[in-house]
Amino acid sequence: MKIWHIVGARPNFMKAAPVYRALARRRATQTIVHTGQHYDAAMSDVFFRQLGLPRPGHNLEVGSGSHAQQTAQVMMRLEPLIAQARPDWVLIYGDVNSTVAAALVCVKLGVKTAHVEAGLRSRDRTMPEEHNRIVTDHLADILLTPSADGDANLRAEGLPASRIRRVGNVMIDTLVRLLPSARRLSPLGRGEGCAPFVLVTLHRPSNVDDPRHLRTLVAALERIAVEAPVLFPVHPRTRAKLEGKTVKGVTLAEPLGYLEFLALQTRAALVVTDSGGIQEETTYLRVPCLTVRPNTERPITVTLGSNELIGTDPEVLVRRARAILRRGGKRGRVPPLWDGRAGERIAEELTARTRR
Repeated sequence: MKIWHIVGARPNFMKAAPVYRALARRRATQTIVHTGQHYDAAMSDVFFRQLGLPRPGHNLEVGSGSHAQQTAQVMMRLEPLIAQARPDWVLIYGDVNSTVAAALVCVKLGVKTAHVEAGLRSRDRTMPEEHNRIVTDHLADILLTPSADGDANLRAEGLPASRIRRVGNVMIDTLVRLLPSARRLSPLGRGEGCAPFVLVTLHRPSNVDDPRHLRTLVAALERIAVEAPVLFPVHPRTRAKLEGKTVKGVTLAEPLGYLEFLALQTRAALVVTDSGGIQEETTYLRVPCLTVRPNTERPITVTLGSNELIGTDPEVLVRRARAILRRGGKRGRVPPLWDGRAGERIAEELTARTRR
């Protein structure tokens, strides 16, 4: 069985790692293609090292650009590689531009694709990722969903049950495997017994691209910092928008490796984010999370988990953060099949379908 994994951004690496290991145990021949959508070493290379993934067989080095430019570059550089190799399956992960680009290339070449993390919907058509999710799901041969809401979304769009398989959350596989190592770390001096602190990550265009809105969010973080220390590992996109400004009472750090960031999440009194993956991780860790977005493609983190969807009003952020720091936040529970075995279920599904 010949498998290709297409990865392009930090979350893809964490999703691919457990699937790669499970397929390796079945002696599959595997190739990783790094599209280069995240090309900064702090956002890319470190994750390959920490996750134990082999070096990519191909690096497309597409770099940054508009959505159209980035998608087109991935398609142009990937097509001849897929056409020559003709893998049995191409695995595509998440909802980034690399994901939809690979799906388009493969369907036109008649190469089968499996979409890992299928069925997620925010119902916000202003989000580029929502377009990517919908297009990818309608092209892929197998739709591997993390939770029941994903199945329901796909059925509502008319996709046949024969293409849908709920396998659980591969992000949680990686978290479960590396959590003991993360707990042994003390990143940024935050070890066991440290004072309560707030961990922040903001990178979505809706939060950071408008300078005025970003300033109001930063001002909200300064007010939260009066209650507890605030740690903010800054995504390159966000740092460029901050233009070197200091934030009173807030520690601005460079982007962290997966283990270091996970170590901070396990110790945080509260996480403030706009990242989908972090909503999932905090749900598994049962750490209170405030998501600075009006919607989420991961509603199970709200209905079952520790996540609260608060919108983008800075006043709401300050009010809810203060309440959690003073009285505690919701802990929720871990959703079904978020058990560290999603990669195994994916490998079993691919093996069974290849034999048919």
